[in-house]
Amino acid sequence: MDPNVLSSVARLSNEALVARVKHLAAGEREATAALIAHLAELDERRLYLAEGCSSLFTYCTQVLHFSEHAAYGRIEAARAVRKFPVILERLEDGSVNLTTVGLLAAHLTPENHRELLDTARHKSKRQVEELVARLRPQPPVPASVRRLPAARQTTVSPTLPNDAAASPNPAGHRDPTDAQVPPPLLPSRALAPPPARPAVVAPLAPQRYKVQFTASAETYEKLRLAQALLRHQIPDGDPAAIFDRALTVLLEALARQKFAATDRPRGSRGVAPGSRHIPAEVKRAVWMRDGGQCAFVSRTGRRCTEQGFLEFHHVAPYGAGGEATVDNIQLRCRAHNGYEAELYSGPRKSPMVRERPAAYVHSRVRLRRSFRERIAGTRSGPSWAPAPSALLHTQRDRPVVE
Repeated sequence: MDPNVLSSVARLSNEALVARVKHLAAGEREATAALIAHLAELDERRLYLAEGCSSLFTYCTQVLHFSEHAAYGRIEAARAVRKFPVILERLEDGSVNLTTVGLLAAHLTPENHRELLDTARHKSKRQVEELVARLRPQPPVPASVRRLPAARQTTVSPTLPNDAAASPNPAGHRDPTDAQVPPPLLPSRALAPPPARPAVVAPLAPQRYKVQFTASAETYEKLRLAQALLRHQIPDGDPAAIFDRALTVLLEALARQKFAATDRPRGSRGVAPGSRHIPAEVKRAVWMRDGGQCAFVSRTGRRCTEQGFLEFHHVAPYGAGGEATVDNIQLRCRAHNGYEAELYSGPRKSPMVRERPAAYVHSRVRLRRSFRERIAGTRSGPSWAPAPSALLHTQRDRPVVE
């Protein structure tokens, strides 16, 4: 490769760079499809044996220097292509990728392979996993809560070399002073505990998922208390039903916090000219209109699909006199909000300054928090659990929503 490729790429215009990247991506897809076709034939002839490898996997990892994951995916695709050559066309035009082929390979038949490949066109991994779950539904996973073993620090002491550990005297001729000389002390090292297992969210069947994660002791206590309080409604204490209720309450609270959702909206008092404050009724209308998704649209007509890190964006910038009205406010993800700010004011040389909550709101939150901490410090039980008096004032302690 040309060592000056980075400098040559840096000289490309924005339009030329985007066009070049698309061209290279298409070339990579073509090369991948061609490689899969050749691997399929190499596997059929078993040419890897003559190359000193016992399997195609060994050939791919040790001769072609693929990673284990990359080798496995390409081999699985190559063997699926032998049965269904149409996969090569889909790989080349980008309608499916190697991950999709790997997920579908075991479920393709002469009768359904075209329909499944069409259904999986341009689908994400999660969407393809849901498709597979519809094809082969799995039984529900029984609910279980078990305690994980505590992580132990394992100490490993280095061993002496053979020549140092061996006795200088021949066998059967032990020096009496050997028993009085302790072995040399060598520094020991503690093995780090194994990394935590990642959470698992996997579709089992239509409308059913397996969810598995590791919780803290405090979270487990909360679950036990919720099971006890809900015995009259959920007699078996099913964790899935309890988490569903908890998430419902959480989403309602987040909706009130993020876009002022309420069943009883109050009339707006209006906004003073030049104020940055966005009224609650404007937030509600904008969120509903944009569907809780970034509303940025590219010049080619592609809308951003991000639903996280959303912010309220002034179409006509606030610095240029833009008002906080429904027509002038849209949802933007943080990346596109910052991008449009840079288009207006130029690249930022310092970190973005974001608005802070109003002083009176911040002080009320701090007062409530300190009050609850004082209550928690004067009673027994877990620190998260509300005091009996706090349970009677739950409604009064809720944040005020406009």
